[in-house]
Amino acid sequence: MGVSEAVLVLRDGRAFRGEALGARGEAAGEVIFNTAMSGYQEILTDPSYRGQIVTMTYPLIGNYGCNDEDVESRRPWANGLIVKEASPYPSSWRGRISLDQYLKNHGIVGLQGIDTRALTRHLRDHGSQDGIISSDNLDVERLRERVQALPQIVGQDLVRHVTVEQPYGWSEGEWKLERGYTTPPAARFKVVAYDAGIKLNILRQLRTAKCDVVVVPADTPAAGVLEHQPDGVFLSNGPGDPEGVPYLVDAVRGLLGRVPIFGICLGHQIIGLAAGGRTYKLPFGHHGANHPVRDLATRRIEITSQNHNFAVDPASVAAAGWEPTHVNLNDHTCEGLRHRELPVFCVQYHPEASPGPHDANYLFGRFTDLMASAGRTPRGG
Repeated sequence: MGVSEAVLVLRDGRAFRGEALGARGEAAGEVIFNTAMSGYQEILTDPSYRGQIVTMTYPLIGNYGCNDEDVESRRPWANGLIVKEASPYPSSWRGRISLDQYLKNHGIVGLQGIDTRALTRHLRDHGSQDGIISSDNLDVERLRERVQALPQIVGQDLVRHVTVEQPYGWSEGEWKLERGYTTPPAARFKVVAYDAGIKLNILRQLRTAKCDVVVVPADTPAAGVLEHQPDGVFLSNGPGDPEGVPYLVDAVRGLLGRVPIFGICLGHQIIGLAAGGRTYKLPFGHHGANHPVRDLATRRIEITSQNHNFAVDPASVAAAGWEPTHVNLNDHTCEGLRHRELPVFCVQYHPEASPGPHDANYLFGRFTDLMASAGRTPRGG
């Protein structure tokens, strides 16, 4: 079979011609770039990428293939994938199929063979923007017209596409090389986790930290959470604009001060809005596994995994008793908040990583310490 052509057209008119990857057809979404060197399967299955076409900056992607374990949700969510070169001959004892076949199996349209350095520099200089990948229609002028009609991500509720419909429990522990996914220790705290696009490794880390976890839909009101009598509440990552999910903001506003809360990524932004603060869209977001963050209390530097397009303005919540706890060393944006009196804290990055470094994994222990210090009685000793 011969090589099929494909093209990417951005909202500002810039076009990149290359080869089709994965499923044939068209994909539309916000085009962003991710600086991780590996972890492409976890990235594809991270619900936070709903609505986005991901460009991998590392030039060779897919060299270790795909398998049934390295997934972060029930299915891939990224709208599309762009790489310089997708390895046609993956080699790994854990690999089962190639990246190309994985994308085909899940109907994800991709593009390869373009200068991803040029695309990344363009997005960095001009900002993330909507685009269309097409292997069906190669008429650039026609695609330029169509991309102008795409709805922009600001204000959209993308959480409703990825959240679960019914509550469920979680019992799986972290992955070990010699054993695979493990049986976690006995639970000591009960945690209700909001699923706004929750990654499975968050659930594994919570369970490994001795938390009995119940996952609930993102539209669960505060009263529905309190019915579970939790020791703590976790707010997950998720896609899109936090202002697009006012129902979750309202729920969190009703939980503040009533139960210990820990938020990650979108959860951090939701807490900021619930506190009466302001969020804003970053020019090209933070997407990758190598973002340096400073802990303002310890001055320690953590290398973190990140995936977000929006940030919280810490000055907008300062008068309400909130203070920043972490700062991004690349652009000095807020990477964490805590309340001076209430048992609540949140971070903008991903301490569960997957993919990425484990520098910030200690935050799950900080959450259990917070529940204990708030007077929550550990269950089972």
